[in-house]
Amino acid sequence: MGTKTKLSQWDALMLESLKAHGWPSDELLAKIHAGDLPKDESKFQFDYTGLTAFAREHAETLAQAVQEGYQIKYNTIRGIHSWILVALGQEAELVLEPGQEAVIASLTEEDAALLASVLSFGWAISPAQDSGAASDANGRSLYRVEPAERRGSSQA
Repeated sequence: MGTKTKLSQWDALMLESLKAHGWPSDELLAKIHAGDLPKDESKFQFDYTGLTAFAREHAETLAQAVQEGYQIKYNTIRGIHSWILVALGQEAELVLEPGQEAVIASLTEEDAALLASVLSFGWAISPAQDSGAASDANGRSLYRVEPAERRGSSQA
């Protein structure tokens, strides 16, 4: 297995917002290439023309991202928070105190694994220490995403 296709944080967010419509991969790709996309009414106000332009220049990259997954080139703390909302439909807690920056989200193991797979280099995800690994009725537990250097050698 080779390295994962890389997308910018913004392209990843736009792609995830379109995936939420539930179109099959081939239909999603066709709509992006054709520019046949809905107006985004979310708080992000995505302008999908940028994603259509990206698709024209990097058709294979986009197809791989849709069909096989992707990794984000460079994440910001707010970008991770936004990705969790757009891709997983979860409102996460954003911790911005200097030296303690993190995103804390209630996720299933599958959601946590998906998030871990898209995070850029330098970020780590782990069960939140205060959650005691207990999950709620929906199988969700608290996870913490933070800069990897604070996790020491135990990167997730």
